[in-house]
Amino acid sequence: MKDEESGNRLGSYLRARRELVSPAQAGLPPGGNRRVPGLRREEVALLAGISADYYLRLERGRDKNPSPQVLESLARVLRLDDIERTYLLGLAAARPRAPRRKRPEHVPARVHELLAHLQIPAFVEGRAFDVLASNPMAVALSPRLRPGENRLRSLLLDPEEQAFHQDWAKATADFIAALRSTIGDDTDNPRFVELVGELALSSQRFRTLWARHDVRSLDGGTTTVHHPVVGELRLHRDKLPIDDVILVVYYPDKGSDSDEKLRILAALSLTESAGTAHGRPADDPLPKTP
Repeated sequence: MKDEESGNRLGSYLRARRELVSPAQAGLPPGGNRRVPGLRREEVALLAGISADYYLRLERGRDKNPSPQVLESLARVLRLDDIERTYLLGLAAARPRAPRRKRPEHVPARVHELLAHLQIPAFVEGRAFDVLASNPMAVALSPRLRPGENRLRSLLLDPEEQAFHQDWAKATADFIAALRSTIGDDTDNPRFVELVGELALSSQRFRTLWARHDVRSLDGGTTTVHHPVVGELRLHRDKLPIDDVILVVYYPDKGSDSDEKLRILAALSLTESAGTAHGRPADDPLPKTP
């Protein structure tokens, strides 16, 4: 990540995005014998109203201070949405800084109390999708939501987590794009470097999506998951920033089928907890009365 991000992040982003725009999308004839996917450099320059030589300097990192007007033109040609456009502007504004020391993320005591009172799946995650704390309902929803797990690693490498998501392809694309957006210009953060390096070595899916340079936010939304015990659940997700961490909650529509299934899951979770508290494995039958 260091060479790509710290050396020429703006050029890497421009190159990746132009390769995703077809000539037809840009209003150009497809032509024959195109040796590159997407648009050529000179086509981007022409459509943006800048010289081909200047655009080449931008991609190769020889000019790192384009004007906002040039960036706006490039954003238009590359069909960037608002989040991607803001990211592009941020790349040009970023300045090198001293590497940061790895600092553990801290969950405030009041958040642990809040988790204990919530009757829906809830957990706290860090900037790199590390699970820092969770309540029993979150673990009942997915064992991968225990503290110490990493949500993106589980999503990419754990077969059970892959089966858990109805649309695994979309989930991976969203998570990886959100990670890149979260990293921003914090490219020397040891946790980000460690995670990106690990996943780049272990997951082809990660390598493919990371190369696209997609960026997006991963905030509220609705997802469908397949729980191995209660079946399909349709849940809303909200992310609430608290200090330097994020509280994530999942909840169903009131009175829905998923609401009833979540109640069943809660009851099962209580039963298992009671069994463990009495020194009996959760899946052992209750002892018979003599």
